[in-house]
Amino acid sequence: MEAPTVVRKRVVVSGTVQGVFFRDTCRRVALAQGVVGWVRNLPDRRVEAVFEGADGPVQRLVDWARHGPEQATVAHLDIHDEQPEGLSGFTIRETPRA
Repeated sequence: MEAPTVVRKRVVVSGTVQGVFFRDTCRRVALAQGVVGWVRNLPDRRVEAVFEGADGPVQRLVDWARHGPEQATVAHLDIHDEQPEGLSGFTIRETPRA
């Protein structure tokens, strides 16, 4: 049986997405879907996340990011296809310096 193709998507989420448990909920949803990657707040109040895994589960994470957790209000979602890096686990990263 052939191994599933690994895809990677980077999403940048705008709106009311910080201070609403976006990162922690994203991590829990990713782990439940078997998707690896990371999520972090950005200094400009957006959230950035990278999802790697099989196409279906990664697409489910992208679809989830369109609305986020209950407290979030997503105004816009930028989606970028990238080359997989072979990440393991799913982490919450530090906010980069502005």
